[in-house]
Amino acid sequence: MIIDILFKNGSVVTDSAIFKADVAVTGEKISQIGLNIKPDPATEVVDCKGKLILPGAIDAHTHLAMPFGGTISTDDYETGTRSAAAGGTTTVFDFILQDFGETFPDAIRRRDAIAAPQAVVDYSFHIAVKDVAGGLLYTMEDAVKMGVPSFKVFMVYDFGVTDGVFYEVLDHSKSIGALIAVHAENNELVNYLSNKYASEKKTSAWYHYLSRPEFVEGEADVRAIQWAKSTGAALYIVHLANKQGVDAVTAARDEGYPIFAETCPQYLNFTSDVYKRPDGINFVCSPPIKGKASQQALWDGLTRGDIQTVATDHCPFLKSEKKWGAKDFRKIPNGCAGIENMYPYMLSEAGKGRISFSKAVGVCATNVAKIFGLAHKKGAIAAGLDADIVVYDPKAKATISNKQMHGATDHTIWEGVTVKGYPEQTWSRGRLVVKNGKFTGAKGAGKFVACKPIKLTTPDIGNL
Repeated sequence: MIIDILFKNGSVVTDSAIFKADVAVTGEKISQIGLNIKPDPATEVVDCKGKLILPGAIDAHTHLAMPFGGTISTDDYETGTRSAAAGGTTTVFDFILQDFGETFPDAIRRRDAIAAPQAVVDYSFHIAVKDVAGGLLYTMEDAVKMGVPSFKVFMVYDFGVTDGVFYEVLDHSKSIGALIAVHAENNELVNYLSNKYASEKKTSAWYHYLSRPEFVEGEADVRAIQWAKSTGAALYIVHLANKQGVDAVTAARDEGYPIFAETCPQYLNFTSDVYKRPDGINFVCSPPIKGKASQQALWDGLTRGDIQTVATDHCPFLKSEKKWGAKDFRKIPNGCAGIENMYPYMLSEAGKGRISFSKAVGVCATNVAKIFGLAHKKGAIAAGLDADIVVYDPKAKATISNKQMHGATDHTIWEGVTVKGYPEQTWSRGRLVVKNGKFTGAKGAGKFVACKPIKLTTPDIGNL
């Protein structure tokens, strides 16, 4: 077996262990892991002394070039995946918004035609469900066969589904190998409270938070979990941000139900106090960043394994667009940048001792691959998997600045945040795409990754 690339003298990090080893790559795959592997004459040797060898992260929640709030999110597939690669993320899941009357396979083909010529690292999709009428529900199975077995329903926004459609999609998912994800907030209460505060001329960014108080998300989490339990379907709660929801997820999992959850770095690092800042409009996202008690509950849920993944909900907008709502929080496009910051932040927290490096790898890579049917290709340093590898310097120190970011956004909510350690190199299927902050990859080099059908039970992930 010819070795094309050999990562030597480093420490490999898995979701369960850290150990000294060399990692050999042949073509696009990891071919061998062991001690003192001998390079071939033409082997490219990467010296990883003092460094960690990590699997590339998988961001399971992005919105690239997404129409929302009267505009389109700033990063397209090229700039978004380039930014991901710079932060050590080598696979992104983007959300396709199904059009009314559109079959799910047609939605995939429509979106992939945009992504394929642009993406610099690998990508896959979830489909956001809008319409299941007239037999469209039954085209979900065709999407599963195409390698997109995950679907999302919104309980909010004007394109959100009714409770009945949500229940119908959940019930149908069991027989076709699909997983349903949910954005859980109470739409009626959000609308009522938003209009109430506006009528009282309470329109700053702080009232975005107050119009979506903790219980507005929490009670929607409880309802969504109850419906999943009643159908026997698995459920994945995206961007979980509140303590009530964490408690509900924990209780359901303790009862043996296949309920899974992700949270986001912005909820782990910031609290609702950011909405009182002069630049508070930049932090407006939905669900909003919550209070300290919810933040602690999220960290506790991650530590216990009741929250299995961390993703970004990357949906950035320009400062000028955010300023549309400077005098009316209802007009602020909801979303923040984070695709480049997720892995560095979580690994930094590991370096500071809050979690282990294995936990960071688990929630940012391995668990994501397991949940979404990608473990046969991605998410770990293991022979036979894609050579998506990050060389990480745990001793580096970086202060985040938008000037050093690789996306198309003109600001970041992470400005001035200092992280301990930083990705030094990112490799995608054996190709060096970022080295010391410099992008070395190519537009269109990323490939669509088909996921396997998903049939989860709680023990499939367990208490990671």
